[in-house]
Amino acid sequence: MALEVPENVVVSKLDELASWCRKNSLWPMPFATACCGIELMATGASKHDIARFGAEVFRFSPRQCDLMIVAGRVAMKMLPVLQRIWQQMNEPKWCISMGACASTGGVFDTYCVVQGIDRFIPVDMYIPGCPPRPEQLIQGIIDLQDKIQKGGTINGDEFNVASRQLRPRPLLELPVVTPPPAKQMGLRV
Repeated sequence: MALEVPENVVVSKLDELASWCRKNSLWPMPFATACCGIELMATGASKHDIARFGAEVFRFSPRQCDLMIVAGRVAMKMLPVLQRIWQQMNEPKWCISMGACASTGGVFDTYCVVQGIDRFIPVDMYIPGCPPRPEQLIQGIIDLQDKIQKGGTINGDEFNVASRQLRPRPLLELPVVTPPPAKQMGLRV
């Protein structure tokens, strides 16, 4: 005997419903510097309107966000702040690395610019470009939404993997090495 489902009833799995809610209510935390930050602001403006994709509510409090968008170069002095913001965000959380500088250091191949934020926080989506256009960021958000929809559970089991739970590698201070005196090196003084 089969049961008939009324017209106004939808049957689904609870995991799929939770994933659908997560993907359509992303609250971005912008961490923007330089030219990529300008393109990120343009994405939120009326011409591109990121609100159509469920990611309109830019919050500047990490405890209210679930998507960090790192746009632009990150200096070594800013990295502890970036890590602290990431740790203060609640699970489930995702990260988008926007632009060449955030992804690989870009043209700034120096000791004071981080050569890819993925060394310090887990990145879910990379958006190439210098700077990437707003359309590329929107496409990256759509791709991230597809990723969220495919792999979500109601209990959040997908976030209990060891690689996400490990603390990011902290910045290490190198010890100051003083050169030996000239006499020990065999030089005449």
